[in-house]
Amino acid sequence: MHELSIVANILDTVEENARSHKAAVVLEIELEVGELSGVAYDALEFAIENAPKNDLLKDVKFVIDKIPGKARCNLCNCEFGLSDYYTACPQCNKFEYEIIQGKELKIKTIKID
Repeated sequence: MHELSIVANILDTVEENARSHKAAVVLEIELEVGELSGVAYDALEFAIENAPKNDLLKDVKFVIDKIPGKARCNLCNCEFGLSDYYTACPQCNKFEYEIIQGKELKIKTIKID
């Protein structure tokens, strides 16, 4: 389960950022997690609940924004939603597209006090 190492890296990054801003506590971490990022939402939530947190992060609230997959066909320019890498363009039925949304895995905002 790589979600545990992802959460550990997020917590390290947030802690470093919070300390550089002389924060007493981190209140909230908002994440953007794309449907095509390879992260399992359930495993991510489990990792968040079970990751060790120091005093700065002990009561932090996580907000997860799920970003749906979206692609643009290189042949017909059609934009369409997709939940996996095996979806053909609904207009021309080809697999020649660029993913324009849904691979995100990033910290969007951090609320500190």
